[in-house]
Amino acid sequence: KVEVIPDCTILAAVGQGMCARRGVSETLFSALANAGINIKAIAQGSSEYNITIVIDSADSVRALRAVHSRFYLSETPLAVGVVGPGLIGQTLLKQFEEQRNVLREEYNIDLRVLGIASTARMVLSDTGIDLERWSEEMDSRGEDADMQKFTRHVHASHVPNAVIIDCTASEVVSDYYAKWMEDGIHVVTPNKKLNSGPLARYKAVKELQKKSYTHFFYEGTVGAGLPIIATLKGLRETGDKVNKVEGIFSGTLSYLFNTMKPGMSFSEAVADAKSNGYTEPDPRDDLAGMDVARKVVILARECGLDLELSDIPVESLVPEPLRNVEDVDEFMAKLPEYDTDMEAKMSEASARGECLRYIGTVDVANRCGRVELQSFPASHPFTQLTGSDNIISFTTARYKAQPLIVRGPGAGAEVTAAGVFSDLLRLAAHLGAPS
Repeated sequence: KVEVIPDCTILAAVGQGMCARRGVSETLFSALANAGINIKAIAQGSSEYNITIVIDSADSVRALRAVHSRFYLSETPLAVGVVGPGLIGQTLLKQFEEQRNVLREEYNIDLRVLGIASTARMVLSDTGIDLERWSEEMDSRGEDADMQKFTRHVHASHVPNAVIIDCTASEVVSDYYAKWMEDGIHVVTPNKKLNSGPLARYKAVKELQKKSYTHFFYEGTVGAGLPIIATLKGLRETGDKVNKVEGIFSGTLSYLFNTMKPGMSFSEAVADAKSNGYTEPDPRDDLAGMDVARKVVILARECGLDLELSDIPVESLVPEPLRNVEDVDEFMAKLPEYDTDMEAKMSEASARGECLRYIGTVDVANRCGRVELQSFPASHPFTQLTGSDNIISFTTARYKAQPLIVRGPGAGAEVTAAGVFSDLLRLAAHLGAPS
C-alpha cells in the first residue's frame, strides 16, 4: 500500500565523523522531543554523514531552531509568557531586563517575553516585549485578557521552547497547567494552589510531567528564593531517608514573634507588622495559618505523603470570636481584648526559658503534618532569627544528630522573583543551554 502524507518537511543533520561521535542521534531527537515535535520518518545515509527526518511542515522553523540551539549553533531561545504582573511579576520582568544581555552573551540564552497577562488585560508581541516599557504598552495597545489566545501566542511555531510563568496566587490559572503541559509548554510558578490543592489534580500534573518532555518547576512555592524544594529533592534522590521537615515558613509570623518582646502585647505586635507592610491587608490571612499549611502539604507531597490540605490540623492565631468580623479595622480594634490569651502562653514559655514560634511540621515517620504554636529553648536555631527570615530544618538518616538547616529571607518580591528566575534558568539548562 502506498500512502501520500501531505505537508511534510525533510530536516537533515549533516557532519563528518558522526558515526564515531556518541550521542549525535540522541541530541537531535531529544531536541525535537523537548520542542514537542513529532517525527514521522527517519533515515540515515550509508556514508553515515547525515541523519534525515521527516516532520510536519508547520513545525519546520521551530524544529530547525531547536536543533541549532541544542548543537550550540545558535542561542537557546525561550518564548516566555508571564501571567500576573503584580508585585512579584513586575520584579521578575525587571530582573529579566537587567540580566538579558548577560544571559545572551555568557549563557547563550535568548529570552523573549512574548506575552504578559493580568486578569483583565494582556499585551502580546511576535518578537519580544520591550521590558522597559511593558506597562505603557499594556495601556496603549493591550487587549482584553484571553487565556486561550495568550497560550497560542506564547506557543508560537517559530520559537521551539515555550514556558509560561504563573506569578499569581490564582486557583483558576493553576487549572491551566495540565493543558499547557499537554501542549508542550513548560510551567514555572511560585503559586501554591496546584501543589497544595486536590491530590488527584496534583498527581495528574506530576504524572504528565513524567510522561512528557515538559518541565514543571515550583521552587518559589516554599521559602521564596531559598533552596527548600531543591534540597529536599536532592536528599531523597541521593538515597537519604527524610524523617522530619519542620520550620518557620511564614515571613509575617516570623517577624511577629521575633519582635514580640516583654511588655509588648500581641495586638501591638500585629499592628506593628501591619504598619510595616509584613502582613496581608487583612492580617487574619496570615494569622489563620493556612498559608503555612499549604507549604506543609507541598513539602509532605515531596516526601511521598499523599496528604490533602484538610488533613493538616492548623492552630489559628485569630481569636475565634473575631474570625467572621467583616471589617479589618473592626478586627484590629477588637484584637486587644484577647491579648491575655497570648500573654499567658508567652509567660508559660518564658518561665521555662523558652520562646514561642509558629511552626509547620512534616512528620514523615508518622505520615502526617501540622501547623501550631510551639516553644523552644533560647539556644534553639528557631529562636535565633531576625526580621522576617524563614528557617527550615531537615532531619534525615544522614542528618540525624545535627539537622540540615536552610535559613534566610523567605518573603519579599525580590527574593521570590529571583527564585522563579532561577527555575527558568534551570529549565534552560534542561533544554540544552550551557550550565
